[in-house]
Amino acid sequence: MRIAVVGAGTIGLAWAALFAAYGNDVTVTDPRDDLDAAVDEALPMLAAALPGNDAADLRSRIRTTHDLAEAVAGVQLVQENGPEKLEFKRQLFADIARHAPDDALLATSSSGIVATLIAERLPDPVAARLLVAHPFNPPHIVPLVEIVPGERTAETTVEAAMALYAALGKTPVRLHKELPGFAANRLQSAVLQEAIHLVLSGVVDAGELDTLMKASLGGRYAVVGPFESFHLGGGPGGIRHMMEHLGPGLAEGWQRLGHPELDGDAVATVVGQTEAAYGSGPEAYRQRAALRDRKQLALNAALRQADHV
Repeated sequence: MRIAVVGAGTIGLAWAALFAAYGNDVTVTDPRDDLDAAVDEALPMLAAALPGNDAADLRSRIRTTHDLAEAVAGVQLVQENGPEKLEFKRQLFADIARHAPDDALLATSSSGIVATLIAERLPDPVAARLLVAHPFNPPHIVPLVEIVPGERTAETTVEAAMALYAALGKTPVRLHKELPGFAANRLQSAVLQEAIHLVLSGVVDAGELDTLMKASLGGRYAVVGPFESFHLGGGPGGIRHMMEHLGPGLAEGWQRLGHPELDGDAVATVVGQTEAAYGSGPEAYRQRAALRDRKQLALNAALRQADHV
C-alpha cells in the first residue's frame, strides 16, 4: 500500500514508522526545513519499539518531500497530523483532495476536532471519504485508534478504515456519535483533572500520584475496563448489585471531585514536581520514553498471550 503521512511531528513520524514496519511505501510531507533530519533522528527510537525492524529497514520504505501534491499522488491512505486548528485542517484537506486519488481514504489524527467540521466545505464525494482516525500516543505502540465518521462519511469508508487499521495491528474502535475530544481523551481529561486537584491540594506529589495510578487503576484498566471491573466487583450479583448498593454514593462522590484552576502558581507546581520526578530535557525524554515503550510492549505481549491461553 502507498500511504502519505502529512505532518512530521511526533504523531506523524510514529505513524510513518508503523506503516513502514508493515511493509508499506510511505511518503512523509511537511514544510519544516529539517524534514529529513527529523525522520532520521526519530527512527532509531521508533524502530526499537517495532520488533523485527531496524531504522535502516524503515528508512528504506520512507521518503520525504515538501510538495504536498507529490506526497499524496497515487496513495490509498492519507494520514493527516497537522496542527489542531480547524481552519488549517479545512484548507489542508481541500488541498489534499485536489491531488489525491478519488478513492483514497482521508484520515485525520485530530485529537479533538470532529470530521463534520473539517469536511464542512468539501464536496460530498470528498467528505464521504474523510473521517477521524485518532491514535492514542504513542501511536506505533498503543493499540487504540478511534474511528469517528462525520455526518457525510460513507459507511464503506468506515468499514475500510476499521479493516485497514486492524491489519496494522491496531485496535480500532468506532464511535457512534461525534463529540469534541472523542472518547479516550475525554476519559484521560477526567482523570488528569482529579490528578491535578490531588497534587495541588497536597494529598500526594506528582510522582506519588503516578505510582498510585500505576499500582491500581492503570494495571486494572489494562485488563478490564471500568464497566467490567465494576461488574466483577459486585460478585455474582454483578453491576446490578453494585448499582443498588453504591450507586447513590457514587453520585454524591462526583460532587466532591476537584476543579483546579490552572493559574501560574498551579502550573509551576505541577511542572516542578513532574520534572523533579522524571527529569527534563532531550536526554531525560529519550530515557523515559524508551522505558515507557519497553513496558508498553511487554504489557501488550502479556495481554495477547493471556487472551490466547
